[in-house]
Amino acid sequence: MLEIVGGGLLGSIFGGLFRLAPEVLKFLDKGNERKHELAMFTLQTDLEKVKGNFRMEEKYVDYSTEQLKAIQEAFKEQSATAKEAGKFVSAVSALVRPGITWALFGMYAAVKFAGLSIAISSGAPWQDVILKGWNGDDFAMLNMALSMWFVGRSIEKYSGNK
Repeated sequence: MLEIVGGGLLGSIFGGLFRLAPEVLKFLDKGNERKHELAMFTLQTDLEKVKGNFRMEEKYVDYSTEQLKAIQEAFKEQSATAKEAGKFVSAVSALVRPGITWALFGMYAAVKFAGLSIAISSGAPWQDVILKGWNGDDFAMLNMALSMWFVGRSIEKYSGNK
């Protein structure tokens, strides 16, 4: 009798285990499936970020191109206006930016020279006066003038305007 009960008991245990085995495997597979879905979602969000950055760069390039076109049109219009106005007005118009630059540079140099002469006349060594008279603002002003003239010319050369 024990054999019948033991065999039935063992059969029930193994039968139950074999019936539960697919369910356990499905449960373990769900974890892997979720990890895979999370990895795919992460890759998709990264791809969308890259696409978004690319679209922003495209918009920036479009904006820059439109800016250069507007500058080019302004130069063309200025050139046409200058031709219609005559040689004298054209020459005066062409000298406005350089003239203002030289006038501002002259005033700047005069102020620096006045400070240097006042400091030297008060007995300060000229080396200290020059070193302390040049600061970040002076560098910024020099950098601004150089950028305006030389970077602007590079843009004009690159875009084909002369």
